[in-house]
Amino acid sequence: MSKYDIIILGSGPGGYVTAIRASQLGFKTAVVEKESLGGVCLNWGCIPTKALLKSAQVFEYLKHAEDYGLSVKDYDKDFDAVVKRSRGIADGMSKGVQFLLKKNKIDVIKGYGKLKTGKKIDVDGTEYSADHIIIATGARSRELPSLPQDGKKVIGYREAMTLPKQPKKMIVVGSGAIGVEFAYFYNSMGTEVTIVEFLPSVVPVEDADVSKLLERSFKKSGIKIMTSAEVISVDTSGKGVKATVKTKKGDQILEADIILSAIGIKSNIENIGLEDVGIAVDRDKIIVNDYYQTNIPGYYAIGDVTSGQALAHVASAEGILCVEKIAGQHVEALDYGNIPGCTYCLPEIASVGLTEAQAKEQGLDIKVGKFPFSASGKASAGGHKEGFVKVIFDAKYGEWLGCHMIGAGVTDMIAEVVLGRKLETTGHEVLKAVHPHPTMSEAVMEAVADAYGEVIHL
Repeated sequence: MSKYDIIILGSGPGGYVTAIRASQLGFKTAVVEKESLGGVCLNWGCIPTKALLKSAQVFEYLKHAEDYGLSVKDYDKDFDAVVKRSRGIADGMSKGVQFLLKKNKIDVIKGYGKLKTGKKIDVDGTEYSADHIIIATGARSRELPSLPQDGKKVIGYREAMTLPKQPKKMIVVGSGAIGVEFAYFYNSMGTEVTIVEFLPSVVPVEDADVSKLLERSFKKSGIKIMTSAEVISVDTSGKGVKATVKTKKGDQILEADIILSAIGIKSNIENIGLEDVGIAVDRDKIIVNDYYQTNIPGYYAIGDVTSGQALAHVASAEGILCVEKIAGQHVEALDYGNIPGCTYCLPEIASVGLTEAQAKEQGLDIKVGKFPFSASGKASAGGHKEGFVKVIFDAKYGEWLGCHMIGAGVTDMIAEVVLGRKLETTGHEVLKAVHPHPTMSEAVMEAVADAYGEVIHL
């Protein structure tokens, strides 16, 4: 039997990052993976979807070339080539993870891993043991009883990335990050898209102002949006698919070629031996403490199988913290209130901290500032004046409670806020930190200035 210090079950952004950090700390480390290195994120999620979205964005530029004083004739899309490019990028990233694991002398055990008692893992009949076993098996597309996925007419995000041909009509059920990103992509490619959202607003976890602007932008681009609506049944017996949608005005029948179910994720915790070992689970999530230890000594869990935000960067941070704690380093529990969320449709969305509504619900006395990109020189020059930066501060102490952005490139701007909040930066300190001109990031400083009655360019 092979013996390791640490074995990680799963090689997604939680698993492989954890493995590399463990190796850096001197642990003999192995990763167990049943499919492709990099997990869903690199192969079927974060990376290949961004490649698809970039193709859509370039196609949008070609459509609006005249807005930039350019003339482009006889342009068209090649849907197959767009998908092929996305898969090529995913394959390259997976090979990159393979290189990193090899570089860090981490053993890769290919096969289906199942936890055993006594700190062991069975991989297709071969047992391995370790002092510490970390579960990082991630999640998959969640299915509803009223919306069973057949992989052809009713699909999840995985099939949406590799459709053999572009659908003429698509229904997207759910308007979280996955739903709106695919809605934007397919609409840009020329598919007629309808979004069905159960809650009263799209991207419902975002600040109300962000939700309103995205809905307005999507409708302007031709996407149909149905909020406070629920798909109660689907009929796939015909050539396409018919969805019965329950709305406040009564039931409606929608017809399309394909339905994309984007109503969330389901943790991969079945058939991995949790019951055999006695690891405690609550509502589809493995119960862990602040350092990701389960109720059974020597077994840990990170990423989408735990109750934190289901985001790649969260899984990576959790894994690093977990192995550093195992190594005896002084570590602080992760601050889940300072985790940024990003959505990569156009306009992009990025946010961290409290929304305005949440701050008011907590009874806080707040200062709110907002700066529209229509007043930004860089945004005007780039042809992307849509959107804004909104900031929320505690009026008494100046604490940066939250920031919400929507517009071009905002996913690359939110880190300033995360760092500022980590360092307990006040509004006045942001104002006195000189921001370069002309940049989109100036809008952060200007929004803060608006909150404090010092805005210059409004």
